[in-house]
Amino acid sequence: YERIDYPKPDGKITFDRLSSVFISNTNHDEDEPVHLTLKDPAVLVQVNLAIYAGPEARYCPAGVYEFVKDEAGADALRINAQNCVHCKTCDIKDPTQNIVWVAPQGGEGPVYNGL
Repeated sequence: YERIDYPKPDGKITFDRLSSVFISNTNHDEDEPVHLTLKDPAVLVQVNLAIYAGPEARYCPAGVYEFVKDEAGADALRINAQNCVHCKTCDIKDPTQNIVWVAPQGGEGPVYNGL
């Protein structure tokens, strides 16, 4: 496949991921239980990353899933659940259906003021 080079966000009509998460006014308490869990943590690296090139790092509109290198230099998945905008894309698009999305406690999440 050919890589698509998209233009950089202009801040007026298009925005980068983290700015969009900020605009969503997403709110999660720091001590609340994580609402994104994995059935088997090894599957995302051994299957999703190895076979599908880690699609969760691309399909999540809020950048919740991020592949990083651990202390030993091995690939690992970091879940930034505090960025989640509750679109359930990960629950739908995960090729191995390994990601478990549940509603966060207390109705927290995006607060789209003025819409």
